[in-house]
Amino acid sequence: MSVLITEIDNGVLYITLNRPDKYNSGTQEMAFAFHKALDKARDNDDVRAVYITGAGKAFCAGQDLGEIVDPNGLELPSMVKDHYNPTVERIRNLNKPVVAAVNGVAAGAGANIALACDVVVASEGASFIQAFSKIGLIPDSGGTYTLPRLIGLQRASALMMLGDKVSAADALQMGMLYKVFPIDTFVEESRKIVQKLAKMPTKALGMTKILLNESIKNSLKQQLELEGRYQELASHTEDYKEGVDAFLEKRKPTFKGK
Repeated sequence: MSVLITEIDNGVLYITLNRPDKYNSGTQEMAFAFHKALDKARDNDDVRAVYITGAGKAFCAGQDLGEIVDPNGLELPSMVKDHYNPTVERIRNLNKPVVAAVNGVAAGAGANIALACDVVVASEGASFIQAFSKIGLIPDSGGTYTLPRLIGLQRASALMMLGDKVSAADALQMGMLYKVFPIDTFVEESRKIVQKLAKMPTKALGMTKILLNESIKNSLKQQLELEGRYQELASHTEDYKEGVDAFLEKRKPTFKGK
């Protein structure tokens, strides 16, 4: 059985973490398959958006601890460096929108990989846990970078130190998520979002993502200058011309991501 399932359909690369009996906890095999899938999204012009979810009852429970204690396995620092950091970097550097569809528990690295995505939606039955403190570790996979920027330093600090489970409803209220859907409509509603993104002017969406990444370290002046440069690039895309033409002709635009 493949630990990760991929499918391309109508411009969307669907990625499903597939170790349901282990709550989709991460392994070296899964990490490298994940990297390969994200590289496929980067290199394939037919892919205009990415959708990440988990099989079964969980999104991802973090690292498989059995692999950590294996005397013949990699040490934890190597796993973070070679498995999780490259996953988060690929998600943030991919110039295409990435949707995390959190169908169940997202714990440890699994939570922080989800939160690194551009649009995070969850099922009513989902939950988020910064589980690291429970076993004497520090949050990784970009958690100390991403979570405080989403919900503020105080809440992020408390969640990371106390290791509390956060329901999907509370995560939404905190600003951790975009939307929460009922369990029975979650797959349909979350897929509608990624399918909509795949039909949008994805060149501009990719540029927007770059600008958001850069905004974290830029001054207002630097950001305004960067916006100007990318707006010039956006104004030369085929999608911009199509968008203007469609507006003037009072019709729905057909964007091609070009």
